Amino acid sequence: MKILKNEPMSRHTTFRVGGPCDALIEVESEDEILKSIKYLKENDIPYYIIGNGSNLLVRDEGISGVVVKISSGLSKIKRIDENTFEAGAGIKLSRLAAYALENELTGLEFASGIPGTLGGAVFMNAGAYNGEISQVVENTRYYDVFKEKIVILEQNEHNFGYRSSIFQKNSGIILGNRIKLKKGNRELIRSRMEELALKRRTVQPLEYPSAGSTFKRPEGYFAGKLIEEAGLRGYKIGGAQVSEKHCGFIINRGDASAADILGLIEYVKLKVYENSGVLLEEEVRIL
Repeated sequence: MKILKNEPMSRHTTFRVGGPCDALIEVESEDEILKSIKYLKENDIPYYIIGNGSNLLVRDEGISGVVVKISSGLSKIKRIDENTFEAGAGIKLSRLAAYALENELTGLEFASGIPGTLGGAVFMNAGAYNGEISQVVENTRYYDVFKEKIVILEQNEHNFGYRSSIFQKNSGIILGNRIKLKKGNRELIRSRMEELALKRRTVQPLEYPSAGSTFKRPEGYFAGKLIEEAGLRGYKIGGAQVSEKHCGFIINRGDASAADILGLIEYVKLKVYENSGVLLEEEVRIL
């Protein structure tokens, strides 16, 4: 396995910030995951599982323990039937959406511009533009850390909610998923993907490092609108800024520290609460 010592987490998150972890293991197979976790548990070494790091903010002090990064080796696709296929947890959502397009399957158009992996998407029930991964997942194959065995979780057992799933509580390590889509028209699928790509480029600050939407959508509101109404469009702390293009994004202008971003997150929450009485909740995970 590839093991990197004192590895800066800024190299493994889309925010491009974060101090070093004691070690980072890049696993390329299920066997490597199981062996790594077994070793770490037996030696009482704390560990954290990550995918593409697209919804992650690591503090400047770094991580005491080992980061297990599920890499592209776990990205194989296996066709089951006309509308169903299985894919490894390490596959990028963009590649998964491209595979669906190639096979004239509709249901993953929303995922074509999300920078995360399938495993990460299922962990947090990722979604965009009225689509969520929960709509297409038929089952999940995962490693139960406590029982030390591989388990199949059926669709209704995931406890999917808005940006949540059972995996945020049960410590299971997602290995792969069975995805079920519907037959569609290739040109209509392509057209929808191009439409969403244009929308993203127009309204999202894709030119800067970020973790996507920083805050969850409060019930009955839009986080970006609340932030704008609080007068925070373009507000900066150090190298971190509320995006001028989309107030729901906090961006790294290029020289931000994790402390800058965390400070801005807390300031935004305070000012929005003072202005509207709504307490925003982070969507990004903080390690």
